[in-house]
Amino acid sequence: MKYFKKLAGKHVYLSPMNAEDAEKYVAWLSSAETTDGLGQTANVVSLEGEKEWITKNSSEKEFAIVLNENDALVGNCGFNWTDPAKRSGEIGIFIGDKENRGKGYGSEAIMLLLEFGFNVLNLHSISLNFYSFNGQASACYKKCGFREAGRKREAYFCNGKYHDILTMDILEDEFRNETGRP
Repeated sequence: MKYFKKLAGKHVYLSPMNAEDAEKYVAWLSSAETTDGLGQTANVVSLEGEKEWITKNSSEKEFAIVLNENDALVGNCGFNWTDPAKRSGEIGIFIGDKENRGKGYGSEAIMLLLEFGFNVLNLHSISLNFYSFNGQASACYKKCGFREAGRKREAYFCNGKYHDILTMDILEDEFRNETGRP
């Protein structure tokens, strides 16, 4: 089997990434609609480069987002970094194809990441960054319990305009109290 359910939710599961998916990642990351929101608009993506990135980053903290119903890859999420001594970390996520956005797959994947971060990695604080033009991401993160923690004003230039970079975070007790999750 190409994927296995490391962390499972109702509609999606998180699986270690697979280098066989490099072509799909190249297609996603060659689309400005996807990369603008990731801060990678000017990046050139190659098949070999993606295979290398997937192999290098296929760790215990970086995951493919896969649909339960048909084992289709829909995105990627994981921890950009963790600091066990400070019990903090930062996550990142993207849903590749536009038709899979707005269906709750991202928020479910984030909730699985949060459970993993707080219950397995023993983190106390988990943060993320995104751009002010991405209202869909903001709504998703708020739905998952994140709160705005900071803002770098006009720090990202994209498509001829300046945008703010927002940081949101969630603490372990907020996650447990507000979501009712263990």
